[in-house]
Amino acid sequence: MAPARTAPEIMTASEPQSAKPLFSYRKYWAHRFGVAPFLPMTRAEMEALGWDSCDIVLVTGDAYIDHPSFGMAIVGRLLEAQGFRVGIIAQPDWRDASAFRALGKPNLFFGITSGNMDSMVNRYTSDRRLRHNDSYTPNGEGGKRPDRAVVVYAQRAREAFPDRPIVLGGIEASLRRIAHYDYWSDKVRRSILLDAKADLLLYGNAERALVEVAHRIARRGLDQDFSDIRGLAFARSATPEGWTEAPADDLDDASEGRRRGAAGSDEESVVIRLPAYEQVREDREAYARASRVLHKESNPGNARPLTQRHGDRDVWLTAPPIPLTMPEMDAVYELPFARAPHPAYEGAKIPAWEMIRHSVTIMRGCFGGCSFCSITEHEGRIIQSRSEGSILREIETIRDKTEGFTGVISDIGGPTANMYRLACKDRETEALCRRPSCVYPDICKNLNTSHDPLIQLYRKARALPGIKKVMVASGVRYDLAVKSPAYVRELVEHHVGGYLKIAPEHTEEGPLSKMMKPGIGSYDRFKQLFDAAARAANKDYFLIPYFIAAHPGTTDEDMMNLALWLKRNKYRADQVQTYLPSPMALSTAMYHSGFNPLKPVRRGASEPVDAVKGLRQRRLHKAFLRYHDPENWPLLREALKAMGRADLIGPGKHQLVPSWQPAGTGKAGEGRRLPQKGGPRPQTRKFVTKGV
Repeated sequence: MAPARTAPEIMTASEPQSAKPLFSYRKYWAHRFGVAPFLPMTRAEMEALGWDSCDIVLVTGDAYIDHPSFGMAIVGRLLEAQGFRVGIIAQPDWRDASAFRALGKPNLFFGITSGNMDSMVNRYTSDRRLRHNDSYTPNGEGGKRPDRAVVVYAQRAREAFPDRPIVLGGIEASLRRIAHYDYWSDKVRRSILLDAKADLLLYGNAERALVEVAHRIARRGLDQDFSDIRGLAFARSATPEGWTEAPADDLDDASEGRRRGAAGSDEESVVIRLPAYEQVREDREAYARASRVLHKESNPGNARPLTQRHGDRDVWLTAPPIPLTMPEMDAVYELPFARAPHPAYEGAKIPAWEMIRHSVTIMRGCFGGCSFCSITEHEGRIIQSRSEGSILREIETIRDKTEGFTGVISDIGGPTANMYRLACKDRETEALCRRPSCVYPDICKNLNTSHDPLIQLYRKARALPGIKKVMVASGVRYDLAVKSPAYVRELVEHHVGGYLKIAPEHTEEGPLSKMMKPGIGSYDRFKQLFDAAARAANKDYFLIPYFIAAHPGTTDEDMMNLALWLKRNKYRADQVQTYLPSPMALSTAMYHSGFNPLKPVRRGASEPVDAVKGLRQRRLHKAFLRYHDPENWPLLREALKAMGRADLIGPGKHQLVPSWQPAGTGKAGEGRRLPQKGGPRPQTRKFVTKGV
């Protein structure tokens, strides 16, 4: 049952169309067992609750923390609210099936996820080096989940109970729902649905699909048609009668604005056929085309189903899910979470929990559309916001019930700190829109950019008794923030603690156009407002800009110019990362295919994109971001000479690296010499920045 409300609910302009209310289903009979203090992880806990079995068993690669910042906790509590008995198998030993039998056979199905993070991103760096820690594991221990965890967990669950349906979900499954380029194996892999031999896959914000699937399986089992449920992927042998196929190549006309189905077809019964797995595996231009179509068919208001052939079967994707309404968002985040790690961990430190235990999620989604980011593909570009009252109630709950709370809310935000309640001004316009971003190349004239509701929320949050400070640690979209100088003042005066992280990503138009990020001028305008607000408040605050090295479309000259900008502005990056191609992102299609899916992809007329793939060039781009590190000077000197820019080698302020090399640094045998007495030395660090 949805929590009681103390004030009238507000509908937002971002709800594109109606859907069955999330909490309107008749509860499953097992609701009589009531609410569990924690969802059980052992048979002993089940017996203490009076259960003889679980209706649904959830398997996750994370430690079980019963808090709304952890996806498996939301899924488990939501299913419990629908009346189902839900058990959790967290970080099982995947080497045999015995751990998957711990709670017995589920009556309905296994739900499987890798956890809050993709298991490959969690385990490997952008240079494919092994990480030795895992923030979602007790004491940060690494190696507690397998590579490609969703596939491995599904296989073990099938071995444990072959007749139980398997439903995949979470970010790892969501971003691999069709044939996709896999950076770690450097090849195109099949839909994870088939590799995992699962029955269904839920993608995106899956609450609606999850609840509908659970009730349908409870009524009639797996042998039924699920094709009317949004946000779902499943395999079928062929396109059923009543559907008309439109090839992906038919979508764009010469003017790149009109959407077409097959001639004379009913728009409601059109399915778009993507190039087959076997084709995109061998044909990079076809891969770019499939990526473009997938992203253009992502608006819940106008997207159509997609289908992609894999051998003798089709992977069928229904249209994206309808976003949750504000009352539904409130109800989900006010489910009866214990707001703590499961007692089985006996007080072990779980880094992710320590980081978010005093933070509050106020919204989901992102309409920025940055081509390297997976938020839009997973959560959608329509912002789903909670009500002010619900957020304030959660802050009070943290204050009153969270152990160790000192009066500081560590973050109040979401994927982007300042998109709270921002939406298209008109629902009809929103439902027809196919732009990948609402803010690139410019902020759309139909976007409401008012930060007034967020300012009001901040003020009410910090006015609550017992609350000393409310921090904003989520990334701020600075091109939106400059539309509201009052927001910047509010942010600086009350919600920043020494520095604020923002992400211009680059300074040069070439890579920025491939990232779909604004020009550096937007950063300059925000910095002016930020610095002015800091001076007015008598605060000594800094901006910490994030930058990406080696993104597709970035040349060596682009990185050189970025390094010069960093030096002019006295920024010194302490830790940086090179670009990591995540599954299904548009920039990943650029990296793999060498074509730009932001533009029409047509045989022989597609726009090429240079991808930075060689290890030496990737290291060079990373070295430019750390131009101040003597270890990088030999590589940078060599590159600058090859680029015809030896004028940037020397002691001057306008030059990038000195000609001398400190003893014990750089590569052996590269002509090191000690600086002369009184000669130039590396500058001391101004302050720390961190690359993405």
